[in-house]
Amino acid sequence: MLEVLGMLLWCAVDFAVVLSGKLFVQMISLGRWRGESLDGSEGRVYGPAGALSFKRDGRRVLTLSGLMFAGLAFYVLLGFVALMASSLF
Repeated sequence: MLEVLGMLLWCAVDFAVVLSGKLFVQMISLGRWRGESLDGSEGRVYGPAGALSFKRDGRRVLTLSGLMFAGLAFYVLLGFVALMASSLF
């Protein structure tokens, strides 16, 4: 029972990090870049194997792995901002 709950929690965290990465990429690139669909396999069809991003129709598209890295980068930056803000008080 605990294993199932652990896997569900891990999937929820993974999903949250990927969605955060997708929003972070759209915000930073001002809409010029985009993330691939969460239920699609666009990265497998148009991108090279193991790629974090690829170009399609003139736009940069981040794969799910690339979105994961972008989401992790967002949370690392958020942590640094929190540390900086806490040092001010």
